Amino acid sequence: MKTKTLRFRMMVLFCTVVSVLLVASYLAFWGLLAHEIPSQLNHQLQETGRLLIADVAAEPEARDIERLDIPGEFFELLDANGHVLQQSRNLPAPINLKNVDPSAMHSTFQVADIGGEQSVRVAVIPFEQANQKRFLAVAIPTFGTNRVLDTFGRIVLILFPISLLLTAGISMIYVGRSLAPITDLTRHAASMAKRVTQSQGFWEPLPVTTPHDELGQLAETFNDLFRGVDSAVRQLRQFVTDASHELRTPIAVLHGETELLLSKPRTAEEYQKTLAVFDDELKKLTRMVEGLFTLSIADAGQLHVESEPLYINEVLEEACALVSSRGKRKGIAILRQLDQELPYTGDEAFLHQLFLIFLDNAIKYSPDRSAIHVTLEQFDGAIRVCFQDHGIGISAEHLPFIFERFYRAAPSAAGDSQSGGLGLAIAQAIARAHDGAIECTSTVGIGSSFTVVLPLIPTGKIDALEPSKQKLIIG
Repeated sequence: MKTKTLRFRMMVLFCTVVSVLLVASYLAFWGLLAHEIPSQLNHQLQETGRLLIADVAAEPEARDIERLDIPGEFFELLDANGHVLQQSRNLPAPINLKNVDPSAMHSTFQVADIGGEQSVRVAVIPFEQANQKRFLAVAIPTFGTNRVLDTFGRIVLILFPISLLLTAGISMIYVGRSLAPITDLTRHAASMAKRVTQSQGFWEPLPVTTPHDELGQLAETFNDLFRGVDSAVRQLRQFVTDASHELRTPIAVLHGETELLLSKPRTAEEYQKTLAVFDDELKKLTRMVEGLFTLSIADAGQLHVESEPLYINEVLEEACALVSSRGKRKGIAILRQLDQELPYTGDEAFLHQLFLIFLDNAIKYSPDRSAIHVTLEQFDGAIRVCFQDHGIGISAEHLPFIFERFYRAAPSAAGDSQSGGLGLAIAQAIARAHDGAIECTSTVGIGSSFTVVLPLIPTGKIDALEPSKQKLIIG
């Protein structure tokens, strides 16, 4: 109903505009015609009079005017006072001129009548005859002129309603075709809304009938919007599913240990072992909840990053020192090249967390008695921090997904250092918050290399360097 109302309104608007334009065009054409016809008649009268004046002026005593009998043309010879001296033979009565100016030096034109009956257009042309002022009045009937204008008026009266009817029909067809894509979009959007209400899915592309016009571009824009919304909804659903799955395991362990502990009296040693299990599972839950909180504020664009002067090499050295004991337990050496001092402005706590994530993963997936290489360099206007291990590596099909939440390319061999599949997602959020990026290359069975690329900050922004010594332990 709304579409039909809009169609009617557009048709009325279109017809109104066209009718105004038609009326203006007809009036303009009428005005031009009404002006041009008398102008042509005046020119014709003046040319006819000049040819005749040449003969009359040369022979003052001749009666040439009285011998004239030209159909559709009438002539009178007047003196200075406007009295008729001669008139053409076909003139039944004197021409009733409105006025004759004795002092006129140029031709004048007017509409008069013959005997009060026939309307004529008259040119009054002054000239000299034997040193006396004379006027030649040349007249032609205006019946043909009026007939042309009357005919044009009748044609306009016929054409105007026909034009409006044709305009209404064309506008109805054109508006209908123009609104058809909008009707399809509305129907399709309503169908999608119904599908969402009935939980039958969300995404279904809108039809694009004419991709190169405004409506087609609008449909494409909506498709891009819905595609992004659908992707976000699917990610949210997947995230809820994965989070539920990940949280279910430690909760199940806690529930099972609690039931086992309460099933019968236990010794102090058994209570202590159970509490140790509780502690491990609660740590996992704490890390997971904190990671989810960090990612949620990052998704909302509210990850607050402090801008404080620091040295990247110092932050990286502290992170390596923190995980060195964990590496020694597996016989893993952390070989670092951090001799170059690189000033930077960023959030030390987040950068510390970022480096610990890669160091923890390198230790987690590296075999015993291997080495992890940590290098720091300034290259191509950026700071590059590289973590290279000789672990199990990541296959090519897993590489595009390693930064997704809860995604694991390989099973973890550690029990107390699991990040719940959120480590790389958090690392990417921190890098992006610093306008940086993370690059990864990996070969199965050989190892992986993760490179953190941070934009280089001019050294002029670094003042007194007393960075915070806060440390974040990320398992």
